[in-house]
Amino acid sequence: MAHKALQTQVARLETVFRGIAATRMEGVPLLHAGLQVQAVDFAPEPEGDFALGVLVTPWFMNLMRLPLGSTEVLACGQAGPQRLGEHRLRFIGAHEAAFGPYEMCSLASPMFEFADQPAAVATAREVLVRLRASSAQSAPDPHRRGFLLGRRNAQGVSSP
Repeated sequence: MAHKALQTQVARLETVFRGIAATRMEGVPLLHAGLQVQAVDFAPEPEGDFALGVLVTPWFMNLMRLPLGSTEVLACGQAGPQRLGEHRLRFIGAHEAAFGPYEMCSLASPMFEFADQPAAVATAREVLVRLRASSAQSAPDPHRRGFLLGRRNAQGVSSP
C-alpha cells in the first residue's frame, strides 16, 4: 500500500475513533479529559501485510495492526499471538463498521496514569521504538505489558 493510502487509512481511523469518543463514550467515567484520539507513528511492518502503530484515546492505548490490501486479519473477538521482531504479543481481532477490520493489543486502559497527551504519545512512541528495534532478547510473555510500558516493581521486575 502506498504511503498516501496508509495516511488516508490512519486519518480515517482517527476520525472513526473521534466519532466514538463523541457518541458511544460520551460521559463514560473512565475517560481521561486531558487526552484526545491520536494515531501514533503508523508504518508498514517489514513483511508488508500490516501497518503497525499505536492508537491513543481518552479511554485506551492500543497497539494496532491495520491490514494493508486484502490481508486476512483475526476474526472479531478472536485472540492470537503475533510476532513483532523479537517480541510475541497477543492481539485480538476487531471491527468498526465505519473503518473495517483490524487487530489490537491493549497497552493501557483506563488512561489515568498519563498526565497529559504528550506523556501518552511519548509512551506510545517508546513502545514502538522498542518493538521495531532489533533485539537479541528472548520474546516477553505476551500477557505482560509492564515490559512495554517500562513499569517495574521494587525488585526491578516488570509488572503486568
